[in-house]
Amino acid sequence: MTLNSSVARRDVPIAGDPDEAMWGSDAIADMIRALNIPYVLVNPGASFRGLHDSIVNHLGNVTPQMIVVLHEEHAVAIAHGYAKVTGVPLAAILHSNVGLMHGSMAIFNAWADRVPVLVFGATGPVDAAKRRPWIDWLHTAQDQAALVRHFIKWDAQPASVGAAQEAILRAHQISTTAPQGPVYVCFDASLQEAKLATKPARPDVKRFLPPSLPAPAADDVNTAARWLQDARRPIILMGRVSRSDSDWQARVALAEKLGAQVLTDLKLGAAFPTKHALHASPAGMFLAPEAITALREADVVLSLDWLDLAGTLKQAWEDSPVASRIIQVSMDQYLHNGWSMDHQGLPPADLFLACEPSAAVSALNLQLVGVPQKSATATPLVRQVPPEPSHDAALTVAVTAKALREATQGLPTCLLRLPLSWSGEMWDFEHPMDFLGYDGGGGIGSGPGMAVGGALALKGTDRLPVAVIGDGDFLMGVSAFWTAANARLPLLTVVVNNRSFFNDELHQERVARQRSRPVENRWIGQRIADPEPDLAMLARAQGLTGIGPVKTLSQLQSALSEAVKAVQGGECVVIDVHVDPGYSVAMASGMTRSKED
Repeated sequence: MTLNSSVARRDVPIAGDPDEAMWGSDAIADMIRALNIPYVLVNPGASFRGLHDSIVNHLGNVTPQMIVVLHEEHAVAIAHGYAKVTGVPLAAILHSNVGLMHGSMAIFNAWADRVPVLVFGATGPVDAAKRRPWIDWLHTAQDQAALVRHFIKWDAQPASVGAAQEAILRAHQISTTAPQGPVYVCFDASLQEAKLATKPARPDVKRFLPPSLPAPAADDVNTAARWLQDARRPIILMGRVSRSDSDWQARVALAEKLGAQVLTDLKLGAAFPTKHALHASPAGMFLAPEAITALREADVVLSLDWLDLAGTLKQAWEDSPVASRIIQVSMDQYLHNGWSMDHQGLPPADLFLACEPSAAVSALNLQLVGVPQKSATATPLVRQVPPEPSHDAALTVAVTAKALREATQGLPTCLLRLPLSWSGEMWDFEHPMDFLGYDGGGGIGSGPGMAVGGALALKGTDRLPVAVIGDGDFLMGVSAFWTAANARLPLLTVVVNNRSFFNDELHQERVARQRSRPVENRWIGQRIADPEPDLAMLARAQGLTGIGPVKTLSQLQSALSEAVKAVQGGECVVIDVHVDPGYSVAMASGMTRSKED
């Protein structure tokens, strides 16, 4: 199964004069093309009208191809979703200061998710004498990048064509160097619209590539291998790892060689086969009870860039000293800056390998060549089989997940996004592309844009792109789906609609119990009702196929069958599924726990 063409629908411009004059923005566009950036996401703005013209009329709207979005936040979110699949950064162009403010939450999500995105922007003329009255003054900032500097890796505002070329090269190099993240380059409107006397020389991009991944120190690898070999109950925390199939196989080989149990995290992409006997617990946003037990019983913990290692150890050990030896593998510390607490707590580490997980796993596997494979000492996880629901019973997220599994059986499926109400036992991952993880920063409204970005990356592959998102996430970002319709992207989105900002209902219940107040009032200020938004109609308003509301199992099965066929035929489909609200025990307790607990 191949989902149609591998490229998005393109608007084809009328060809111009090949001997036309050269402008500053033409040189900027040429540099972007030299980096082989396939798409640039734009919500149009006058501050970059020169660059817009250059992409359309100088480059012919190809490499990069312009994709229009209806909100700047979607531009960055789509680039974020694309990079989670491919590892390749796209460019998102944000109009002046106001567009950058619109896009800032999505930039923070990409930062917290350690994903490369090239954010380009523009400011009104820096030279005040060249500003139009009123609007150019509003849209010109002395230091525009200050709006986002705390959650980007680097920024620049070049003042010449040569400086702009260098800034683009440096931005790409920094963004794609581990630990990866978004960067920002702001182009002065006057620079873009300056006529050039001659075509400037373009630097050779091959001379400005990111460095190779650093290797761990040999002594550290020897020590780590010895500790893991000698461990009675080692455990591996599979954190931020690549989508590479060879890296996946290497992680499986390491766990099997060591007989080590494995934990994975639903905040991150698929990292290990969840049906494997060494997978100790269903993944979640927080540790399930059996995961806490496995972690407490471990004598050596190998953390492969695990997200929030300190918080995870605290879930297991609470206020007691961590008795296990901790081997930390991460480069994340190089991004920590003190403004945002996205670095989480400071974990203990008895051995620290400052490298990417793939490099550490490769080195450990090499070190363990010829060492006999150890037998696992832990008891394999016993899976609970839920009862079969009746066809007219109220739907839940678990029932929806089961129906979706059945509807996609035999089809390679990529879960682009899952809601907070999901739990690891609802779906098994057998390949690194089976699931892409969450948004990094917890910025609600990111789901639609990131799903569209994932679908853009998967277009033309054999993977069925599927997003399961909550109704709050859908409503905040629904206009991102217009871009999917406009670009002709196949995508199935299942909205698990509990008609509430349910996460905060749990918080209100907790506060009410602490204060001996009526918990029955937790819904006030939380429910999305009276009237209930028509999500299927909102999808149709973006040019998608909208189905629902679906309220019974038989309706759901029929809708999913229809939707999967439609997506295979190239359509973008949204199904509104009414579900009862609810979280897993681990999720509910983790989200509402306070420091005093």
